[in-house]
Amino acid sequence: MLPSNDFTGDLPTYITRFQWDIAKYPTKQSLRNIADIISKQVGQIDADLKTKSTAYNNLKGNLQSLEKKQTGSLLTRNLADLVKKEHFILDSEYLTTLLVIVPKSQFHEWQTLYEKLTDMVVPRSSVLITQDQEYGLYTVSLFKKVADEYKLHAREKKFIVRDFTYNEEELAAGKNEITKLVTDKKKQFGPLVRWLKVNFSECFCAWIHVKALRVFVESVLRYGLPVNFQAILLHPSKKSVKRLRDVLNQLYGHLDSSALQASSGADSVDIPGLGFGQSEYYPYVYYKINIDMIDTKV
Repeated sequence: MLPSNDFTGDLPTYITRFQWDIAKYPTKQSLRNIADIISKQVGQIDADLKTKSTAYNNLKGNLQSLEKKQTGSLLTRNLADLVKKEHFILDSEYLTTLLVIVPKSQFHEWQTLYEKLTDMVVPRSSVLITQDQEYGLYTVSLFKKVADEYKLHAREKKFIVRDFTYNEEELAAGKNEITKLVTDKKKQFGPLVRWLKVNFSECFCAWIHVKALRVFVESVLRYGLPVNFQAILLHPSKKSVKRLRDVLNQLYGHLDSSALQASSGADSVDIPGLGFGQSEYYPYVYYKINIDMIDTKV
């Protein structure tokens, strides 16, 4: 027999070789205490999962957000990797350089108007740095004191001035942030996957123990004491399920005739306290175990 806390095989193997884990769930304890032990164990795993998954997803989301800014439209993307120091007038008391997003259809209009939107614009100072499918990124140099007025008149012509200040230290820090997030994501991914594997096994084992508890409790409730029943694991093919039901009904129908009436097509009504309708109620105690954790249709 495979001890229930040694989850080294696949799911079917574990179930077919299942035996109660006395070390984790002492049978000398009451049913309520055993259920509480399982509940606390799984509850702690669930709490840890929420903490770990939230931390990883936040990290992943921050990285995706930064990466999106590196590849999106010129209207929204980070411009740091597109511009160079020589595109700007730096360390000037009076002059500044603006970055302007211009629709492709207005390139000619921009070249005609950019020097005339306000006074004090440096002639022939506009340079096309780059362009995407919809927009071009231009520079324009002007006196600082007319910058706000220039932004207003540019917006009226559907030219969008991006807020951008060239600072080599800040730009380097931004690039380092992406590198750091990529590294942190890789560091967290491996341990998270290993933690998931271990704790999936723990949760699956606990779940099967709950199934065993339910079979025992339901059998006592139905058939009374002393305990006189046998738990059997059946794994029929899809084609043989109906035939198996018929055989089981023939063998155990005498235990509960009302279950046979339900399976024969009587109106389905909920049975208080059992958590299922008569369409799922049989003369014998039945619980389904789904071991296909990928098929979401099951």
